[in-house]
This record gives sequence, C-alpha cells and structure tokens, in this order.
Amino acid sequence: MNITAAVAEKQGDPLTIREVILDDNLKSVEVLVKTIASGICGADIQEINGGPTGFAPIPMILGHEGAGIVQKVGAAVSDFEPGDHVTISYASCGTCRQCVLGRPYACERMNELNFGGKDIDGGTRYSLDGKPLSSFFQQSSFGSYMKVQARNMVKVTDDVDLKLLGPLGCGLQTGAGTVLNELRPQPGDGIVIFGTGTVGLAAIMAAKVAHCNPIIAVDVVPSRLETALSLGATDVINSKETPDVPAAVNKIVAGGVTFGIVSAGINGLAENAVRSTAIYGAVAIVGGAFKGEFNMAQDFLIPARTVKGVLQGSSLPKVFIPKLIQLYKEGQFPFDKLVKFYDLKDVNQAIEDSKPGQVIKPILVM
Repeated sequence: MNITAAVAEKQGDPLTIREVILDDNLKSVEVLVKTIASGICGADIQEINGGPTGFAPIPMILGHEGAGIVQKVGAAVSDFEPGDHVTISYASCGTCRQCVLGRPYACERMNELNFGGKDIDGGTRYSLDGKPLSSFFQQSSFGSYMKVQARNMVKVTDDVDLKLLGPLGCGLQTGAGTVLNELRPQPGDGIVIFGTGTVGLAAIMAAKVAHCNPIIAVDVVPSRLETALSLGATDVINSKETPDVPAAVNKIVAGGVTFGIVSAGINGLAENAVRSTAIYGAVAIVGGAFKGEFNMAQDFLIPARTVKGVLQGSSLPKVFIPKLIQLYKEGQFPFDKLVKFYDLKDVNQAIEDSKPGQVIKPILVM
C-alpha cells in the first residue's frame, strides 16, 4: 500500500516527505495501524546523524513513539481489533532469556530489532523507488501507517486525545519508569536528576508522584529549570553557575540524597551524581547517557553506592503506559505541558526546535 512518510534519505540531511510503499501483508502476529501522531525523541535525531549504535541503516523511516488506530490484525492476534486506540513502544523478541524472565526492555536482540532497520525475520517492509527502506523500532511512526508486532503495542483509553499519547512509548516512559519501576523511592527519599529534557522532566513528575523530598533538578538552561520547578522539583541547581554540584546538593541534604538519575550524556554527570548521593545511595544512568570515567576507589568502593544502567525505564509498556495515562487523567503526570504539535510536513522544523536546550517535546500529527 502507498503511504506518506518522512524519509531520512542521506545521513545528516533534512528529512523528505515522500510517498513510499508499505508491504501490508500481515504475518500472524502483526497489526496494521493508522498513525495519528508520533513523538520525536533524541534517538531519532541521533540516528539521522549516524546512530547511537553506530550503524544507522539509512535510507530509513524514523519514529519510535507512535500512536494510532488499529486497521486490521493478523490471524493469531486476539487482544486487538480494528478501531482500538494504541500506542507503540520498543521492540523485543519475546524468546530470549531476558524476555522469558519478564524483562523485554533488556531483550538480547534490542539493538538489532530497534536500530538494525530490518523486520524481526530479517526482511524489510518499506520501499522507495523500488529499493528497500529501513524501519525503526519495528514501527517507523514517521509514516501515515505502521505495521507492528502485537507484543509491542498497548491498548489505551479512548477518552484522552490520542495525539498526546505517542511520547509515552519511549521518552516519558523511560524517565518515569526509572523512578517508579527501578529506583522505587519511599516517601521522603531525596532524589537529584541531572538533565531536564523530556526524560529528566518525566522523572521529576514521577518523583513527585512518589512523594520524594527533596526533588533536585540540575541543568544549565534556566528555562528548563523553571519548567522543572513547575512540574514538581523542590530545588534547582544551574551547573553552569555552580561548579561543585555535589557540594550544593549536600547543602540541601546533609550527606547527600538517596537517589540520583543521569539522563544526559555529558562528561562528568555520572560522577557528580554518585558524589551527590548518600552512603548506600543508588544512581540510575538512563540508556546511553554515560560518558567519562569514574574514580572507582573514591566513588564506589569506600562510600558504597550502587550505580546501574536502566533501559526504557525498566517498563513493561502494556502495564506501565496505562498507569501513566491514569496519572495524567488525575492531574499527577501533566506531560501535556511539555508538548507542541507539528504537521508531518514540518518535521524538520520540529527537529530543529527540539535541539538541546529546549523544553519542547515535538509531536508530529499525520
């Protein structure tokens, strides 16, 4: 079938709006979804410029935070039907050890299935001018239709604007899940969050839901810190103006906070997070946010902290995304304050507006 999509035709170039062909013959576990909207995440932008995994298979259709309406389902799909509202999250194989143990966010084929550009069986679903196009996260939500494995989809309520819900599938889920699923703070536990982009701000909202105190946001952009305060941060630190962030944290909480989150891949942040936490504290490094080196003896062996990498907020999307939607409906997770809508034809402007330093979370409307 012919669809409209924003295509990355050459590494580093602007995306182009093209008519492409989607093979809409469904395998037994696949679902055809009409895309309503898609968030733009940092991974999309990185992939255009070479990819976080180093093998961006361009030309490709990006997008991995989709929301849409089911059109038809494969023969083995029993939990979705045409007309269902859905969001799409990360792809996983369902058969590796991590998936079988209930940790699909740590799927052993994660890089291959999400960044490798091919379907789970090694084929391709898109073509342009007779040549194959790579897909992204087994969805490519920068297109008017998606073909998705049912295991990667989440049925969502139809009483919330579907255009809003796509970003729950990656960035918002990752930040909130790091707090609620992985760190699991108790009321009154202090937390410091380094980086207040979408992931960091989602973590702040989740920390407020968990009744953390204090909730300290660290960034270099004043407008982002102001947004952090509006979403639940109790204290902010501008690290451009405060060279010793751990000392500043310790002035707020003597001995440091219980938890730290590093949501930005900037040298030194992970070490500062460790030094901002108390003895037997824990630091979560989100996704690919680690850069630089630690002083192992000083930062780990003596103070006895725990440092862990976290993927996708350790989230089971079919369980966690409905919880986030419920929190949103209750006014406890107001992520709508972060978003701005763009037509698909304005995708390059949306990408430009989402460059580092901005608070905006762009959503493409098909």
